[in-house]
Amino acid sequence: MEQTIIHVEKDRCVGAGMCALTAPGVFTQDDDGLSEVLPGRTDGGGDPLVREAARVCPVQAISVGTAG
Repeated sequence: MEQTIIHVEKDRCVGAGMCALTAPGVFTQDDDGLSEVLPGRTDGGGDPLVREAARVCPVQAISVGTAG
């Protein structure tokens, strides 16, 4: 079975926060305002808005892939 894997490229992130607004159960922002995946949520936690959060990122810093 394929597993979703989410990754935020911190070097590319500009801290717009669109991902955290779109899928707050998966994304947050660190102390510097950069996006990150919440602990234990690198698989998306079944949130149907994960791909939408990646799509609305203004700098395409989020990748959503599969493994398995």
